[in-house]
Amino acid sequence: MVKLLRASGVDFNRIDYITSPLSRRELDRLIEKIGIAPRELLRKRERAYKELNLARADIMDSEILDAIAEHPELLQRPIVERGDRAVLARPAERATELL
Repeated sequence: MVKLLRASGVDFNRIDYITSPLSRRELDRLIEKIGIAPRELLRKRERAYKELNLARADIMDSEILDAIAEHPELLQRPIVERGDRAVLARPAERATELL
């Protein structure tokens, strides 16, 4: 995805969510920009996903976002943000939606 953005001439900042976790407030803002349910941001193969029982049907969005804030490894990535829009760039070509 980095190659794709560079080839398109897009200037960007790269943030490693593991070493610089997003706050709960930042996660709320991203969810709004992406326009998806918090559940769609979860990496379901992570140990924390199973340990926190995040597959429960009755889990609230706020609980999911709290879990991601506490365990950044749960966050699907990459997320590309530009202005007032953002996309979960899986596959990487989805990043072109923001160009």
